[in-house]
Amino acid sequence: MGRLTGGDPSLLRRINSAVVLHALRGADCPTFTDLTRITGLSRPTVEGVVEGLMETGLVVESAPGEGETRRQGRPARRFRFRAEAGHLLGIEIGPHRVAALLSGLDGRIIGASSREATTSASADERLDRVRVVVADVLRRAGVARSSLRAVGVGSPGIVEADGTVRLGTALPDWTGLALGERLRRSFRCPVLVENDANAAAVAEHWKGAATESDDIVFVLAGLSPGAGSLIGGRLHRGFGGAAGEIGALHLLGREVTPEKLLSTTDEPLHPLDERAVARVFARAKEGDVGATQAMERFIQRLVHDVAALVLALDPELVVIGGWAAGLDGVLDPLRDQLSRYCLRPPRVALSLLGEAAVATGALRLALDQVEEQLFAVEGTATARR
Repeated sequence: MGRLTGGDPSLLRRINSAVVLHALRGADCPTFTDLTRITGLSRPTVEGVVEGLMETGLVVESAPGEGETRRQGRPARRFRFRAEAGHLLGIEIGPHRVAALLSGLDGRIIGASSREATTSASADERLDRVRVVVADVLRRAGVARSSLRAVGVGSPGIVEADGTVRLGTALPDWTGLALGERLRRSFRCPVLVENDANAAAVAEHWKGAATESDDIVFVLAGLSPGAGSLIGGRLHRGFGGAAGEIGALHLLGREVTPEKLLSTTDEPLHPLDERAVARVFARAKEGDVGATQAMERFIQRLVHDVAALVLALDPELVVIGGWAAGLDGVLDPLRDQLSRYCLRPPRVALSLLGEAAVATGALRLALDQVEEQLFAVEGTATARR
């Protein structure tokens, strides 16, 4: 099914088909009577649409329940949406690992795979790791590559609409990489590439800490943090995809670079050395004076970065993810400081998805793409302009 357009002579039929299919996906083996009640369409219309959907392979008649077979007379026909008619992939390409989640057309995860990666790996090496992870998750789930209907990808950097990384300092050879084009060579379906913090924001809105909020900021905390935001339930990328790059705020005349924030020596930390950062936080928790001061510097910088977005966007909720999400001592000071700087302090919560946030958001990207085709969904949270 394609998009609904005003010039389509079969517009009404396609609208009815999208409505019935959406009802089928959300119901538990409904009957014709159930679908008539849910959709408000006439029974002949529902019957005609269901028969057509069965021909496409998206709907199948389900076997009658045990209780029904014992009743007198013929049991009512029941139908179900075939989530297994196609599959979706959500891929995270990060500094330390490559991960993939696999789902059916209903978005329910049926497979996962990941491999560690080194921060020094070249772009070709990292993309080879992606191919290994994808092959592994498909093989273990018994899913053919040809059944993939869409692939979503989350990656660090400023990502343009075609999947090109305009600027990516976290990974070697990433700036200028035609990531979308490179990945499309491996798939016969749409491949959508998104910034990792943006993908994580979508994930938290879908299945995480922000399911009840439509105006949110997700902060991928680190020495050089990034952020993704949803406004009215829609992902806000900015004109060129650079919205939320709060890690660049230190360029506004600040003396301490991010690498020196958590350093307890004269040597700056590597921005991607999460273990070194975790050790500083652990020592601060034990009462080490130098580590405590370093942690306070980090929190103060994080507060300023987040406050800049909060003042501009007025979100209901700020979700903190990344390596800082699992460390004590970040949340309460962040709440306290935001209450000082912000006219209307938002709620602050930790990510519920943890390290799965980026891949989960990438999977939601793929699901949105398919829903635009199946249900003629317009204005999804991740739809690009």
